[in-house]
Order: sequence, then structure tokens, then C-alpha cells
Amino acid sequence: MNLIKSTGTFSFFVIISRVLGYFRDLLIAIYLGSGPVADAFFVAFRIPNTFRRLFAEGSFNAAFVPSYSSELNSGETKAKKFANDAFNFLMFGLLVLVIIIEILMPGFIYLIAPGFIENQDKLELTTLLTRITFPFLFFISLASFFSAILNSHNKFGVAAASSIILNIILILIIFFEKKYNNNLVIYLSYGVSVAGFIQLIFVYFFAKKFFSPKINLKLKLTKKIKNFFNKFLPGIFSSGVTQINILVGTIIASFQASAVSYLYYADRIYQINLAIAGIAIGTVILPNLSRHIKNSNKKKIDFIQNKAFELSLFLSLPAAMALVVGAEEITSALFGYGAFDKTSVINSANALYYFALGLPAFAIIKVFSTFLFARNDTKTPFYYSLISVLINISISIIFFDTIGFLIIPIATSISSWINVLLLFLKLFNNNHFSLSNVFNLFNLKILLVSSISIYLFYIAINFFGQYLIYESEVKLFTIILMVIITIITYILISLLTKTFKYSDIKLKY
Repeated sequence: MNLIKSTGTFSFFVIISRVLGYFRDLLIAIYLGSGPVADAFFVAFRIPNTFRRLFAEGSFNAAFVPSYSSELNSGETKAKKFANDAFNFLMFGLLVLVIIIEILMPGFIYLIAPGFIENQDKLELTTLLTRITFPFLFFISLASFFSAILNSHNKFGVAAASSIILNIILILIIFFEKKYNNNLVIYLSYGVSVAGFIQLIFVYFFAKKFFSPKINLKLKLTKKIKNFFNKFLPGIFSSGVTQINILVGTIIASFQASAVSYLYYADRIYQINLAIAGIAIGTVILPNLSRHIKNSNKKKIDFIQNKAFELSLFLSLPAAMALVVGAEEITSALFGYGAFDKTSVINSANALYYFALGLPAFAIIKVFSTFLFARNDTKTPFYYSLISVLINISISIIFFDTIGFLIIPIATSISSWINVLLLFLKLFNNNHFSLSNVFNLFNLKILLVSSISIYLFYIAINFFGQYLIYESEVKLFTIILMVIITIITYILISLLTKTFKYSDIKLKY
């Protein structure tokens, strides 16, 4: 496997999906803004979308890939039997969960958006929209199962490309129904569930080459399946701790008008980088890292882990710095149109600033957790994630009345860095990760090159400030041009200082 090439393939489709996702959110910002209707839709969309990230971006891969890869080493027949048993348990379990939540939806909304209780119309709309979007959980979770099958065979492109479907469908709906009313959010909600079904069909079409399930109503909890779910259930929590922290933030933010929307738009901006710097790298290294650990190939294990950490830092650090120095300009250029007014821009930008301080941590958590997942350890990341969430909740609740919704991104970043520290200490103390390679010259170079590049970006923001104000008609073009120039500068300086080498692209891992 070539780490950079495989990550590049995965990232290519992720970037396309994120660009389309931005276009989708831009249209939503223009037509819905950050009012009560937007808040209702974002809560309804946040729930299945959080589950999508929990399943598709880590937890299922973390539990399934090492187990399935191990079975493949024992023979294709055993691997298919294990996969079929896992599929049937997953399918029926999800079906029961979705039916129960659909029946108890009003109570469910009380739990996830308690602040909406004071506004009955907002509460009823949120309940309706969440009922419509919730089947997405069933479809996307099964799609994640087939994605894990493909990932186990080092086929990463299809799973990454499947997320494009959701964005295309929602964009088409907005184009056909542009009015600011409840009909638009209802159509969008139906679009979410329809997109989930289409994604499932799309991924299965490619995965059936390796595995095609057989429905079996007689579920038998074998030792292997029990071990799988023992890893999977804590893995949901541990691999998706950032998303859970954000979901917790959404619950708390529901007590402040429009805060859910502000956090949503800020979240959408930094997620573009996180998908590449954390999720893509963690997904790509898991299958081969699991095999090398099983074969006790320490040289390969150390090499893959250090390269994964360095690549994650190389991608996340400059992005975090750029979002810190240009939070308002970036938010305004991306979403500052139509119903998304200046106040919305400023509030979302402030949230983005504090999220950006934690961006490297969000990415490193994904990578460090994968090091443990590859060793069939999902419980340790689970315990650390639980600590992180409890810290996040405590800080948010204690300071919410004083600071308002901005405490949510602050708490998320603080708790995430604590999570990184705990994961690192665990890896270091168990001799799973070498300290000497963590604080070496290469990582200092990344810090230096990132600082130089982003300082130039900061100068450019001040120099072209008149083209980046809210009223500017060329602010989006200006910020895109500045970002492209900054990325090129970053790569060139990295090549000159040998922080990044062209030869790394050809290295096999």
C-alpha cells in the first residue's frame, strides 16, 4: 500500500463531496439563514448525519476491518460467514432501533433539543423533520458495512465517493424548491432519507464482488460476532468523540436562539480539513496496520504510524492556523449571503475560531485511535472519549450562562486536546508509539513552515481587506485565490526545506 496515494484517492472524493456539501450549505444559508426553521432542520439533519459520521468515519471500520481481515487470512469462506452473521445482526438491530425511535420521537426530541420546548411550533417542526430523516440511519449504516468490506480489500474510493450522492440530491431539491417556508425543509428531509437508500445501493453494487449477504432470520450469537460487537459498541463512541461532543453542543445550544445554526456553519468549514487530515488517514492505514500488527512486523508498524501522524500534522496544522487568523473573512466569503446576515457571520466566525484551535486535536484523535483499533482495542479509546465528553459537558454547562454558545466550541477544543494527551500516554506507556519520532526535527519543520505560510496569508487578508468585507461581490473569489496561493506556498516551502519529499509519494507502506 502507498499511504499518500491511497489517502489521496480517498481525499479526492472527500474533497468533491465537501465542496458540494459547501454549495449545499451555502444555498441553505441563503434561503433559510439562521432562524427557527433553520434550527429545526439542522437538529433533524444533525442526528442522522452524526450517526453517519460515527458509522462511516471510524467506528464500524475500527471494529470490523481487523476482525474481517483476520478471517480473510484464515480463508475466504470463514470471512464470508463472519461478514454474513455481522450483517444480519446489524440489519435487524438497526431496524428495531429506527422503529423504536420513530414511535418515541417526541420524547427523543426533548432529549436532543430541550431548549426547543419553549417554542411549540419549532418543537413540532423538529419532530416532524427528524421522523422523516431518521431512516437515513438505517440505510447509511448498512452502506458503511459494505464500505468496510471494500476498505478491507484496500478499495477506498467508492466509500468516499458515495457521500457525494447526498449533497447532489439536496442541491437539486433546493434548486426546485427555493421558497423560504416549511415545504423546503420537508423536501430536504425526505431527500436525506432517499439519499441514504441510494448510497446503500451504490456501495453494495461495488462490494458484491467480494461479499453478498444472505438474509437469515435465525440469528446466532457466535463467539466471533460477540467479540465484534464488544469492539463495535465502544468503538462508536470512541471513534466519533468529536461528533458526539458537537452533538452535545447542539443540545446545549438549543437553549439560545439561532445558536444551533451558528455552530452548524462553523462545523461545516473545519470539517473539510478534518475529513482529510484525520478520517482519510485513519481509514486508509487501518487494514494494513492491522495485518502488520498480527504478523508482529514492528519495523512496518513504526513506519506506518509515524508517517500517519506526520501526514496528519502536515495537513491539519496550517489549516487550523488559517482558520484562526481568517475566521471572519472565510465565514463571510463562504456563507455571507441572502438571509445569512452580518450578525450570523460574526457569530459563526467566532465559533469557527475556537473550533480551529482544536482542529489538529480532532485529526490526531482519529489517527491515535486507529493505532489502538488496529490492535483490537476499542475500549481504551472509549474510556478516554467518555472522559472527554464529560469534561466537555461540564465546561459547557458551567459557563453557558456567562459566555453563551461560544463555550461549546471552546469546551470541545479543550476536551479534545485532553483526549489526545490521554491517547498518547497510553500508546507511549505500552510501547506502541515512539516518543523520539513524535518530537523530531520533521515535526518542528511542519510548525515552522506552517507559521511562515499562514503569516503570509494573514498579510494578504489585511492587504486585500476591502475585497473581503461582507458587502463585497468578489469576496468568495478573493478568499479562494488567497487559499490556493497559500497552499502552493506551503507546498513549495515544504519541498525546499524537505519537510515534504516528492519521493514519499512513491513509498510503499
